[in-house]
Amino acid sequence: MLELLTRPWTLHILWSLSTNGPMRFGVLRKNVAGISSRVLTERLRTLEDKGFVFRHYEQTIPPAVTYGITERMKDIEKVLAQLEGLARKWHAEGPSVACGHGTSASSARTAVHA
Repeated sequence: MLELLTRPWTLHILWSLSTNGPMRFGVLRKNVAGISSRVLTERLRTLEDKGFVFRHYEQTIPPAVTYGITERMKDIEKVLAQLEGLARKWHAEGPSVACGHGTSASSARTAVHA
């Protein structure tokens, strides 16, 4: 499962479907800026095969294909929400905290080496 989720674009696709609800292919492609149609199609097929995404096909002219997350994906959705919260926290803290500057851990290292 980790191999699938860590492939390029996969988490972005899942996050977009999770936060925006079911979408048609073209709308999803616009939400995942920079992804090619070929890669999006490939990822969606794999995610559908693994049970993370559903595909709803309507025989209209032109055909309407809608993608959304499945019940199985709703378990992972909780983890994605936690990752988003962590990303927002780290972004707000700025790069100096990520480098260990100004944190209690760096102060502790300094005290140990002193």
